[in-house]
Amino acid sequence: MRIGILGLGRIGAFHAETLSGLDAVESLVLADPFADAAKSAAERFGGEVADSPEAVLAAGVDGIVVAAATDAHPALILAAVQAGVPVFCEKPVAKTMSEGVEVLRAVQGGDVPIQIGYNRRFDAGFVAARAAVHSGELGKLHTVRSTTLDPAPPPAAYIAASGGIFRDCSVHDFDIIRWVTGREVTEVYAVGGNRGADFIKAAGDADTTGAILTLDDGTIAVVSNSRHNARGYDVRMELHGFTDSIAVGLEDKLPLRSVEPGVTFPAGTPHDFFMDRFTAAYRAELTAFTEVVAGTRPSPCTIEDALEAGWIAEACTLSLHEHRPVTIAEVRTA
Repeated sequence: MRIGILGLGRIGAFHAETLSGLDAVESLVLADPFADAAKSAAERFGGEVADSPEAVLAAGVDGIVVAAATDAHPALILAAVQAGVPVFCEKPVAKTMSEGVEVLRAVQGGDVPIQIGYNRRFDAGFVAARAAVHSGELGKLHTVRSTTLDPAPPPAAYIAASGGIFRDCSVHDFDIIRWVTGREVTEVYAVGGNRGADFIKAAGDADTTGAILTLDDGTIAVVSNSRHNARGYDVRMELHGFTDSIAVGLEDKLPLRSVEPGVTFPAGTPHDFFMDRFTAAYRAELTAFTEVVAGTRPSPCTIEDALEAGWIAEACTLSLHEHRPVTIAEVRTA
């Protein structure tokens, strides 16, 4: 099949490399507002360069990957849908939830598949955790712990436009908690602090946060996030049930050091970047998209899924600012 890629920055170029190695993909058509970015990716991974999204859609592509700036996501999703081309879009659907809801309303009832990029759904550990929960082998869950710790903050300009740590970072934890447990979040309570980069506080954001999520069956989920984790990129999940307990991310590249006498675990070089931690998951995610394009599977992460994680982020942001519990119903507008 022939796949178009819109946006050839860091993640777009990474997707171009991944797609170029998939057997199902015969050719790529690349476009970026900065022509040199598209040209560089074409030279490295193969493919044709187009001068606009419209040109990509007119080039006979079977599917489109949207890796452009967030502000462009709604228009590019809708353009692909209007052209009848299946679309994969990196999260979020839109910069604001109201825009995301507008996109959902515009595509509801249509038959063009849309997949949103929440890559943890394709990580082997999280897949195994979901299977363990749904098989019943853990018994009823009572506690979930989900962690995302970045090795260092992104640039100040990124932070200023990110929408805040809950919308930008924690939302991955929110999505994977929903997906692994199969439950919905009903209420949140969030706290945050700033003990690191001054530009994060200046942007009105927190650099380290914690959130308590109450799920609809009474399970408690604890989410921990930080922009500062000098040892590396740390993504983990624990699931505790009345029959058994399991963990995702408990392996030799875990960025954590034990001080117990005689303990040598973890012994590997710590993960230092999300592309390192989730290389295989990204490949599985884009392989899934080729199956969506081929019509052999439904979208594994819909706009509705992405918006549900977004409402949790909205609730946590409000909770942090107002120092109180917030229900999802309070922030939901659709």
